[in-house]
Amino acid sequence: MRKLVLLALVGFAAQLVDGSLGMAYGVTTTTLLLLIGTNPALASATVHLAEIGTTLASGAAHWRFGNVDWGVVVKIGLPGAVGAFIGATFLANLDTSTAKPVMAIVLLALGVYILTRFTFTGLRRDRLGQPLRKRFLAPLGLFAGFIDATGGGGWGPVGTPAILSSGRLEPRKVIGSIDTSEFLVSVSASVGFLIALSSQGINFAWVLALLAGGLVAAPIAAWLVRLVPARVLGAAVGGIILLTNSRTLMSSDWLEVAGGTRWIVYALIVTVWVAAISIAVRGHRAEVAADAQVDASEGELAGKSV
Repeated sequence: MRKLVLLALVGFAAQLVDGSLGMAYGVTTTTLLLLIGTNPALASATVHLAEIGTTLASGAAHWRFGNVDWGVVVKIGLPGAVGAFIGATFLANLDTSTAKPVMAIVLLALGVYILTRFTFTGLRRDRLGQPLRKRFLAPLGLFAGFIDATGGGGWGPVGTPAILSSGRLEPRKVIGSIDTSEFLVSVSASVGFLIALSSQGINFAWVLALLAGGLVAAPIAAWLVRLVPARVLGAAVGGIILLTNSRTLMSSDWLEVAGGTRWIVYALIVTVWVAAISIAVRGHRAEVAADAQVDASEGELAGKSV
């Protein structure tokens, strides 16, 4: 019973982060299941079965708060479902020991880029509103879906930074669209796992515990993402990407960084992350003040013209 309560709390915390930042549910929950000795394929299957419910609830909540671009959902979600099914079907025979560190390096580069952009310059306004094309979203979805199924998480860490870096969609809609499209990925991956594993070894009580926590957190996260300023949200996402993928890279066979050194690196990343968010908050306040001054000036000119 204690383990089920812990899983429910993990599901709640993971969905709260995922729903407000567009990533980390799979990474968080899969990590816990692996720590208690679950087979990687079973861990990923458990998480994706729970995500069918959490992503449906999260998508509905994001839609309710106006955080979803349905064109993006379709263009990235359908290829993502294909990639997830392929990844789930072949996970048992697939060696991802090389793919994971390579992906971590790519995501770390994207994390640095996003953290720097949103900390010091905020969202690109000159491209905001321009369409995201299918030739960009389809390969991204296929790759992200495959990584998500084989790694137990990755849809958000791959998809969110890639779309954010384009500057064409405001962060809250990036997060809402990624969370909503993940429903298609979760369903497809779950079908693939059930075909490959025949449900053998899957603990459905764990699935329900993770699902229960996630369902409670989903509407709260969708509400929070509307309140957090885009610039601050971007800096927060950048820090999550750096922290998550530095852990993956340092625990890989490529580096094998000692435990003490890892904590020093984590501490440095968290310090930079906190400083970045602080700078982003000050930058956002300056932007709000500048916009208010412009509005006031325009109001004065309009009053004189009357």
